Amino acid sequence: MEYILTPKGHGCVFCDKIAVGDDVTEHVLVRDRTAYITLNRYPYNNGHLLVVPYAHVASLEDLPPETLLEMMLLVNKGLAALRAAMKPEGFNIGVNLGKVAGAGVAGHVHIHVVPRWSADTSFMTTIGETRTIPETLDQTYARLRAALAVLSLQNA
Repeated sequence: MEYILTPKGHGCVFCDKIAVGDDVTEHVLVRDRTAYITLNRYPYNNGHLLVVPYAHVASLEDLPPETLLEMMLLVNKGLAALRAAMKPEGFNIGVNLGKVAGAGVAGHVHIHVVPRWSADTSFMTTIGETRTIPETLDQTYARLRAALAVLSLQNA
């Protein structure tokens, strides 16, 4: 409901998120050279990550090879952090290109990384079209930041 009732601006949520410069408030987990990892503000599951290029382009084929490589390396970093912090049993990883394909922000390509657990879809999601998220974004952010810090120390 928060998303539905919030007035929609004319800017890009992904460009605006980075321009703010407050990674904690905006739930930006990692800033790399050409892309970043952030929590999805309206997640399908706890820990739903987005890997977003800084370049405002609509499709993957509009990105240079170094950005594509960095995005996939950030997907791997996100997977490692989610495994360490949340112990998911599986993942959905995907890109929705175009509004008809389900892209909520069709003008700025991004990769979804959604952790999954057995029976994480209940009657609430399938019948009530309502998601049950047992943890706030701030709590998930703190857990993932801690996991990323530990992973950085291990890889140093």
